[in-house]
Amino acid sequence: MEKKNQLNICLIGNPNVGKSTLFNSLTGARQHVGNWPGKTVEKKEGSFVHKGKTIKIVDLPGSYSLYPYTEEESVVSDFLSNDRSDTIVQIVDAQNLVRNLYLTTQLIDLKKPLILALNMNQSAEKQGISVNVVLLSEVLGIPVIPIDSRNKKSLIGLLDEIIADRKKTPSLKNIGFLPSERYRYIKDLVNKAIFRNKKPTVTGLEEKIDRIVTNKYLGIPIFLVIMLVVFQVSFSLSAPLENMLERILNLLAVDVDSFLRRLGASKLFISLITEGIVSGVGGVLTFVPVIGFLYFFISVFEDSGYMARVAYVMDFLMMKLGLHGKAFISLILGFGCNVPGIIATKTLENERDRLLAILINPFVSCAARLPIYVLFTGIFFADNQGWVIFSLYVMGIIVAILSGLLFQRLFVKKEASPFFIELPPYRLPSLTGIVLHVWTRVWLFIKRAGTLILAFSVIIWVLASFPAGVEYGSEKSYFGLIGQTLTPFFRPLGFGNWKSTTALMFGLVAKEVVVSAFGTLYKAGSSLEAALRHDFTPLAAYSFMVFALLYIPCIAVLAAIKKETNSWKWPLFTVVYTTFVAWIVSFFIYQGGKLLGFS
Repeated sequence: MEKKNQLNICLIGNPNVGKSTLFNSLTGARQHVGNWPGKTVEKKEGSFVHKGKTIKIVDLPGSYSLYPYTEEESVVSDFLSNDRSDTIVQIVDAQNLVRNLYLTTQLIDLKKPLILALNMNQSAEKQGISVNVVLLSEVLGIPVIPIDSRNKKSLIGLLDEIIADRKKTPSLKNIGFLPSERYRYIKDLVNKAIFRNKKPTVTGLEEKIDRIVTNKYLGIPIFLVIMLVVFQVSFSLSAPLENMLERILNLLAVDVDSFLRRLGASKLFISLITEGIVSGVGGVLTFVPVIGFLYFFISVFEDSGYMARVAYVMDFLMMKLGLHGKAFISLILGFGCNVPGIIATKTLENERDRLLAILINPFVSCAARLPIYVLFTGIFFADNQGWVIFSLYVMGIIVAILSGLLFQRLFVKKEASPFFIELPPYRLPSLTGIVLHVWTRVWLFIKRAGTLILAFSVIIWVLASFPAGVEYGSEKSYFGLIGQTLTPFFRPLGFGNWKSTTALMFGLVAKEVVVSAFGTLYKAGSSLEAALRHDFTPLAAYSFMVFALLYIPCIAVLAAIKKETNSWKWPLFTVVYTTFVAWIVSFFIYQGGKLLGFS
């Protein structure tokens, strides 16, 4: 009985046909996201109920063909080869039937129940295109249902067809197996099935916008200005929320401390909960607001069609790295936080491009490093604070570029995939879809990063609290002893003192923790500024900031690298490589500065 009242369907379609919008409209919040087994490609599943039947739905990656060219298409091909779904639903764009129907002919060859959902009909009508749905259905031998993926009411006909008891098994006659023969068949069909008005109602506004935003001279500056505004707005809007979260976490730590004391808990256990878990995990949770806002704006750009234009204009620059334009989007996200930047590499077509983009992303200076820059430049470079911080951001980009050139020569020797990207029409983004997208991404960030950070926060707490009886984070703790052991490693860089070494180790949880670690470690009478001036020269301070920019990324980033590569090899490589690069660059800056007479 349960099997009779449950249906399994899968959504398939070319990129940019409204497939994800339809999935969101059908499932709402009843969806979950993961990776396909053994793949880094995202897997979306959800469920909904229609007329008493539970329908489970899988949203397959965008695909142009069942003969795989990209990793996403290989996932689609493998899934359909072993699929036991009751129905396949293909979403097609009424404006681009010739291209969309090529996949349809391949799906018909599978001899499985198939429904064609004809989307974007209003946009087609504005271009003077009318589709004869009845003729299209008769020739293809499958149901063709007009829909508006953003309007739930327009989906009733599609849902009724999905739960219908009998579904035709389609077959095409007189069609060959080479692509050229299929396209000839499709063009003949489309010529019969569509009617074009002589005077389309659509204006040339989109073309005028594209002449500006894809201009080879104006495209990149326009995008940089837009992203600068996005960052400023995101940080401004998220600041009150971050402050509120910090206050809540501080109050939580105090309340938990008081509660545990009333229960008679030991000081060691109280320290574990408040200083280890609450502080460690809380430091990451404070970044949720800015990540949410950045995802919101990026989602707006993606849904509106603008991000495809960005990838197009950035292609020439990124090609110098052996990548194409889409990689630039992941690097831009890295300026906010490297974690979403690394996750965003999912949009790249193959594993080779994705790996290159992942490995260079940690060198992009994230927002968490900014407190370190502000602390040191405020003390040592107050008159030129903006320029010094700007130089660090530029240095991160330069190191990322040079590393990309090195990686493609050493171990990523395949040719970069050809750059194919469809410039979709401009659309008004769906607010519901954007909110669902942001919530899904933020929740994934919390789950993926939070669990590993919790574990490492406990490890760091143990190192800072033992041997038993020592002061938390003191010179006699294991952390202090390790710091003293590693001090000679940093002495050639200009900051050979155990406190700065220990602060850098605390930065493995989150880079902004470096600043709070200094506040904890330098608490002997004098102010933090005076203490730092005692242990650092301006040249050593700049060397320290460079090292903080380039050395091991935080645990959340390493967790994201592990998740996206399905291997511990690349996080471990990142640890070793970034440490090596940070040491070499800081060494040359400090020792070269001394030779040039800088203090």
